[in-house]
Amino acid sequence: MEHTYRLVISCPDRVGIVAKVSNFLTTYNGWITEASHHADSQAGWFYMRHEVKASSIPFGLDQFRAAFEPIAREFDMRWHVADSAQPKRVVLMCSKESHCLADLLHRWHTKELNAEVVAVVSNHDDLRRMVDWHDIPYHYVPVNRENKQEAFDEVARLFEEYRADVIVLARYMQILPPEVCARYPGQIINIHHSFLPSFAGARPYHQAYSRGVKLIGATCHYVTEDLDEGPIIEQDVIRVNHSDTIEDMVRLGKDVEKNVLARGLRAHVEDRVITHENKTVVFG
Repeated sequence: MEHTYRLVISCPDRVGIVAKVSNFLTTYNGWITEASHHADSQAGWFYMRHEVKASSIPFGLDQFRAAFEPIAREFDMRWHVADSAQPKRVVLMCSKESHCLADLLHRWHTKELNAEVVAVVSNHDDLRRMVDWHDIPYHYVPVNRENKQEAFDEVARLFEEYRADVIVLARYMQILPPEVCARYPGQIINIHHSFLPSFAGARPYHQAYSRGVKLIGATCHYVTEDLDEGPIIEQDVIRVNHSDTIEDMVRLGKDVEKNVLARGLRAHVEDRVITHENKTVVFG
């Protein structure tokens, strides 16, 4: 499949944005293979994502950026352009639960996920053999009350060593410190086993059971310094009833969790997510 350039833009809404971008691409014979637009009339904000055949543009990404910069300044754009042939470098983080990690590794192994899984970091050693089978480096960094600063310094060092573009908390049962969250805004993705904003924090299935809910769900979101309050990328639910135990909810929820996380990560690595304040626009 021919690789594309992905041009992703958000800016204050006004007349002429689409025309200006389209004229820019036409000037350089850019062949658009996918175009998505959304205008948020309440916020007065505009979102755009174009995919363009890389072979149709007579220059590389650096020249593309230089040529497009005057338009970006004119319209006060927040923007980036990425090459689909350069998959994002992903670091996966886990604890003892294996379902999300196993699912993402399978999708990566079968090339369903266009990303490069460069390492797995865990505060337990339980899942090492699974990761070793995939020939991916596994880093055991134990975390306890006495060593948290040292442990997360090592985690941050690993992120830098592997030049991580995105970090995925695949049921990593530790809270990242604020300084790590601040260093990677919009780059750390978490799966929370609840339909946020309901039942944030610990033991959400137990919270849901005690409330007698009829739907349980999962939420894929970006990590911020505020626990479980970052911009939401993807969500889904499954129906339960009075006969379901907490164990039933956990079992049913695991399928939702892994699917929601996979969809959220896929959207991110394909540059389909645009964040504005604490909300996202996710282009299909």
